[in-house]
Amino acid sequence: MLGDTTRAVPAQTRSTTRSGADDPETQFVARVLKSTEDVWAQQFQQMGKRYVQPKLVLYRGTTPTQCGKGDAAMGPFYCPPDQRVYIDLSFFDELASRFRSPGQFPQAYVIAHEIGHHVQNLLGVSGKVAQMSAQMSKRDANALSVRTELQADCLAGVWAYHAQHDQGRLRLTDRDVEQAIAAATAIGDDQLQRQARGRIVPDSFTHGSSEQRVRWMTRGLQTGDVSSCDTFRAQQL
Repeated sequence: MLGDTTRAVPAQTRSTTRSGADDPETQFVARVLKSTEDVWAQQFQQMGKRYVQPKLVLYRGTTPTQCGKGDAAMGPFYCPPDQRVYIDLSFFDELASRFRSPGQFPQAYVIAHEIGHHVQNLLGVSGKVAQMSAQMSKRDANALSVRTELQADCLAGVWAYHAQHDQGRLRLTDRDVEQAIAAATAIGDDQLQRQARGRIVPDSFTHGSSEQRVRWMTRGLQTGDVSSCDTFRAQQL
């Protein structure tokens, strides 16, 4: 799926796993990270801006962050204060088992989604969302969070588009796309709530429904256009 163009783990990737930098899974994550750096450096240059590379921390169990203690129950997340993406590698096991989304592209999509949050942070989106959320009701703050997360899904799709068409590093098959769609579907708020509670509470959504997540990821993947990811002005999500 992703060409082996970077054999060494980039310096900004820090592994706290036992297997370390020589682990094939760690090497794969490093290649995805390098690809996102190349794509977003080019995209930011076109916007007249400079892309600041994030750090990626791989761990199992728990890890300290400037956003508090990270643990497996949180799933992958981005911490704006330290500009780091934290991924517990056990989540990739869950993608294949619990969420029935095996394959490398769903894993790459998860990484690219979190990098999407880094892009939002650099563009000032995250700060504005935080300020607005602090003055909103819980319901409205949740709705704003959904738009933020869906934009990150779309930005993940933008990365995949350019990694495939510009870099030539990403070789997507129909099966890869199907697996990514399955992953986006499996981690939609409605699907997760149905499994956990047996009922759906839309006002409590923070990431978006399965249908919404698939729609925005697909939009980015088909257009490769950052401007197409403006979920905040979208009339329909």
